[in-house]
This record gives sequence, C-alpha cells and structure tokens, in this order.
Amino acid sequence: MLFFVFLMLGVFVIVAQTTFLQLFPDWLGRPDFLYILITFAAYRFGWISGMVFVFILGWMLDVVSGIHPGIYPLQSILVFSFLKLLTENSPLREGAYQVPLVGISYFIVQMGFYFFYSLMMPETLPEWSWNRIIQDTFILLLATIPLFVLLNSLYEILNKNGIIHRVISKRSGNQFR
Repeated sequence: MLFFVFLMLGVFVIVAQTTFLQLFPDWLGRPDFLYILITFAAYRFGWISGMVFVFILGWMLDVVSGIHPGIYPLQSILVFSFLKLLTENSPLREGAYQVPLVGISYFIVQMGFYFFYSLMMPETLPEWSWNRIIQDTFILLLATIPLFVLLNSLYEILNKNGIIHRVISKRSGNQFR
C-alpha cells in the first residue's frame, strides 16, 4: 500500500512538474520535485521496491518529456543506487546528511549529464552556466527541507499506525474489556 501511495504521489509530481511548473518564470526557478522524491525513496525504501519505484517514475517522465529515450530512467536508477549505497549503513544521524547529500548529488548529476550530452550532441547543447546550476541547486535544497518533513510524515503515517493499518486490522469480539 505504501508503494502505491508514493507511486500516485510521483505521478502527481510528474504531471505538476511537466505542466503547471513550466508556467512559472524562468528567473524564479523550478525545483525538481521528482528528484526530491527519488532521493527520499533512496533513504526510506528497500532496494527492490525502491528500484522499481524510481524506474517507473523515470520511465513515466521519459515518456512525457524525454527527448532521448532511456535517459530519465537511467538517471533515476543511478541516483537511487548511489544514495542508497552511501547511506545504507551510515553511522551519522539521518538529519545530518540527507539534505546536503541531495544538493551535492543534484549538482554532480547536472554536471555529469551535461558532460554526457556534450559528448553525444555538442551542437544542441546550451552554454554551461555555473550561476544557473548553483541557483537550481540552492532552490532544490530550499524545497527539500519542507518536502522531506511532509514525505517523512506521510511515510510514518502509512507505515506504522496510519489509517490504512486501522482499516485493515479489524477487531473482532468484545471491545469493552
């Protein structure tokens, strides 16, 4: 149930990101909410369910707005795997590394895919802008903090003692003892 709720949330994020957020002015910035959801999945989901989750979301984004087939699923799986490997048995508190690691990984992914595109299609590539990448990373970090709080709350509600758990575990017998 947890998987499907987050999958529906991911579908909503993809729809919002590819339609409504494109209407915002470019100078305001557009945080990549799907990237935040993928990094959250790396922190909370298991290997198999997380890989399936991020592949489905990457594939959906690829179908909706991908120019080159397979780039978004590849990016999603690589980010998930990288973050999962780094944080799986970390001795640090989760709050100490989650948000900074999102920013660092986003910055590295942007640089890596720019390099990849420069090798594959140098004629269609826009000019590299450090200011733009740093601004996008900073906006993503600012959006990550409240979204991680909301996603953690949703995860805890659905995982432990949420409404779904109460509906499924129906009591029988005398409830007044």
